Amino acid sequence: MSSVTTEVEGAVATITIRRPEKLNALDAGVVAELQAAFEGMGEEIRCAILTGEGKAFVAGADIAAMAEMTPTEAKRFAEAGHRLGASMEAARFPIIAAVNGFALGGGLELALACDFIIASEKAKVGLPEVTLAVIPGFGGTQRLARRVGVGRARELVFTGRMVEADEALAMGIANRVVAPEALMDEVGSIAATIAKNGPLAVTAAKRVILRGEDQSLQSANELELQAFASLFGSDDQRGGMKAFVDKTKATFTGK
Repeated sequence: MSSVTTEVEGAVATITIRRPEKLNALDAGVVAELQAAFEGMGEEIRCAILTGEGKAFVAGADIAAMAEMTPTEAKRFAEAGHRLGASMEAARFPIIAAVNGFALGGGLELALACDFIIASEKAKVGLPEVTLAVIPGFGGTQRLARRVGVGRARELVFTGRMVEADEALAMGIANRVVAPEALMDEVGSIAATIAKNGPLAVTAAKRVILRGEDQSLQSANELELQAFASLFGSDDQRGGMKAFVDKTKATFTGK
């Protein structure tokens, strides 16, 4: 039975990890299923939502499955996690993490690979790997530092402490915190808003922000300049600007 399901409504896909008996813990099989889910998205998808079933987003990696790993096996597992995160960042559509509960270890790393995080008031996040005598292995040390700054990332990684939703918001880990019963409606509304916008423009914006993150401001602005210019001449750009001038509603086709 699959541990990952995908539901599509219009241009929005919702990917749900369904291992509630294990608090949606990640093992090699779940990572592979997530990789296939993101790679299998059709051209109609303009935004995706990632969440977990039950009281956890993802409570971490499956420790029972990891306990006896050799260094070679651990490296292979981490490489799969890194491939998944890279695929999510490279996706042409934004991915929103709907963090409904625990997002610990690999769970927080998975959420950080999304474009941004909307969290439930019941969410609890952290990177507790050092309490097990290892470190984050799915990109957490790097993505967290880029999200909240090096000092805060060091504190959370070195202590392994768990952070409540309000502190995650204050730190910048989460963009927004909402009541548990409102989480999926809130995320669905944001996703629908994104899906209505020009898909070529949203894809370009995602790529420019990602690629410019580690470059000088001058180099990053050059990326923006090239992406901005490349969008002119598309059917969407012409139609969108004409609709604005004519005070009509634009319909974007991704061409």
